[in-house]
Amino acid sequence: MAHFIYGVATNTGKGFFTAEDRRAFFLRGYPANVWMVGNNVAGAMWLAEKNGVEKTKSEAQALIDADVQASQAAWDALPDEEKAPAMPNNTRPADVILP
Repeated sequence: MAHFIYGVATNTGKGFFTAEDRRAFFLRGYPANVWMVGNNVAGAMWLAEKNGVEKTKSEAQALIDADVQASQAAWDALPDEEKAPAMPNNTRPADVILP
């Protein structure tokens, strides 16, 4: 049995997940509104309540890759002045690999 469920659910902002959710099951968000939740009743119910669509790990990774590549392309298109490290987090988006 897999330890995680991968799914896509649109983050609606504050209250999308709660501290109680975090205590009830594993929950981690990724680019492209991909969520990895613990493979238990609480995790599965949360994904269903958020109108999430379950994905295989490879489908979820493909969505993340496309989102990250679009962000990287946008970064690469910026003029050099805007890429200057004026702020600590002003860096090119890094690749994300699901565990």
